[in-house]
Amino acid sequence: MAQAQLLPRDLELPLDLRLPRVGSVDAVALEARAGELAKRSIKKGSKLAALDLAIRMMDLTTLEGADTPGKVSALCAKAMHPDPADPTIPSVAAVCVYPNLVAVAKSRLAGSGVRVASVATAFPSGQSPIDVKLADVREAVALGADEIDMVIDRGAFLSGRYAKLIDEIVRVKEACGSAHLKVILETGELGTYDNVRRASLLAIAAGANFIKTSTGKVTPAATLPVTLCMLEVIRDVHDETGRMIGMKPAGGIRTAKQAIQYLCVLNETLGTAWMTPELFRFGASSLLNDVLMQIRKQRTGSYQSGDYFTID
Repeated sequence: MAQAQLLPRDLELPLDLRLPRVGSVDAVALEARAGELAKRSIKKGSKLAALDLAIRMMDLTTLEGADTPGKVSALCAKAMHPDPADPTIPSVAAVCVYPNLVAVAKSRLAGSGVRVASVATAFPSGQSPIDVKLADVREAVALGADEIDMVIDRGAFLSGRYAKLIDEIVRVKEACGSAHLKVILETGELGTYDNVRRASLLAIAAGANFIKTSTGKVTPAATLPVTLCMLEVIRDVHDETGRMIGMKPAGGIRTAKQAIQYLCVLNETLGTAWMTPELFRFGASSLLNDVLMQIRKQRTGSYQSGDYFTID
């Protein structure tokens, strides 16, 4: 779906490995492909496995100004035991919070295997000086964050200041130390699939472990076509360099049906090697309860009221 167009020389300078060409995305073909994959159906046994996997891939998230230690503690309890009445339900992948609540989450999740993710770099706008962004990251890591979700400076990208964008991501990656870096593109503000592809490549070039669609604060957030566009970048990078980059669609994914659609797109585009929480996540604040309800339905034949599950 991408026509040949080499990255400008100044964009290749920081690369240890040669990345694919930027190209031009065929929007009609991309959207048709995403629509076709969204119609795939799976059988009951496979559906239960997909729902179980979706839970294990979730970053259970609270990013509100009214967040409190009590709310984060409750979210951590749900992250570890999504359905206390059913011990077969797995834990989620991570809990994502603001930096000042990382220590609370770290303490509550100790020994559980659930990771602590923190947004940083002047989330959600990305409009702060680089020294402020780096201090934000270092503080989150010092408090115990295992993963950092940074947001790019969309103004720099949209005005063509790609070197600035790359430099910021490189420096943030260094500040992360051993923590994994997810780079949020905020695709709803990028305007075109061509921009989504270019921004994805730049983020990967600068060292992102994951690329992520959205902050969840802008509409539209994650969509299947945008996610497919980013997955195709990851596929092209792997074909060219052997690097395996993770993907995180976030924002607007609220139902089990949607989650399964995303997993179908993932499997068809990247294959089973990416069907793991190590390489794919859902940014979710309201998805978990619907998945739990669907699991109950698959097992019992009837829907369970949402009142039987805690409110996230």
